[in-house]
Amino acid sequence: MLLDAVAARAKAHPAPYGHWYIYGGEEAQHDLALTVVSYAGLAPVRAALLRKMQNDISRPGMGPETLRTHMAVLRPSDVGLEKSEDEVLSRFQLKLLTEGSGTQIFSTTFAQWAARESLRRAQPLTLLVRFAPRQRQKPMNELLSADDKGSEPDLIGSLVDGDMGAYYNWINQQRLPGAEQSSFLVWFENHSSAVVIGPSVPRGTESTGDTDISQWLSWIA
Repeated sequence: MLLDAVAARAKAHPAPYGHWYIYGGEEAQHDLALTVVSYAGLAPVRAALLRKMQNDISRPGMGPETLRTHMAVLRPSDVGLEKSEDEVLSRFQLKLLTEGSGTQIFSTTFAQWAARESLRRAQPLTLLVRFAPRQRQKPMNELLSADDKGSEPDLIGSLVDGDMGAYYNWINQQRLPGAEQSSFLVWFENHSSAVVIGPSVPRGTESTGDTDISQWLSWIA
């Protein structure tokens, strides 16, 4: 229902890079009118980048500043993004993975940073961000390995990340022009509570009555 609502907004208010769907897992089926960035969808790109990072780190005298310089000059084709038909989106994805700390290895960090950068760079009319469980913290050498098979998910840590990520999204949304007319919805999927903020929603109130997603969307659409 959320994806359908976002797609409907994209069709009603068409704009280049105006309607985004960001997911920290496997992206669901979606309307082609949406700009989509997903952690799982960029798995080959992340693996290629991690291999480059490992090769650089293994060189004598390599420090964090030099590694940062090497990553800053990478091109989309260097990590397997050369086949993309959308050069602007390819550049966005590359910057997301080379400038964000932890976006290569933690799905929650990826989703949070992608949302931040989309709000900052594109100032979209619609943004749907879906957090997914990330892998558990491990020694850095293991985290930077391109082989993450068998990694154990950190469900509690992921929930904390998603909670904080939602709050950061709210803060970043308020920095945009026209923020006073914007709406915000955050929901812990498959649970019975949500936070809805918008011009048509009374402040500081709590509803205990039965409702559903369609009702929430009618309040913020």
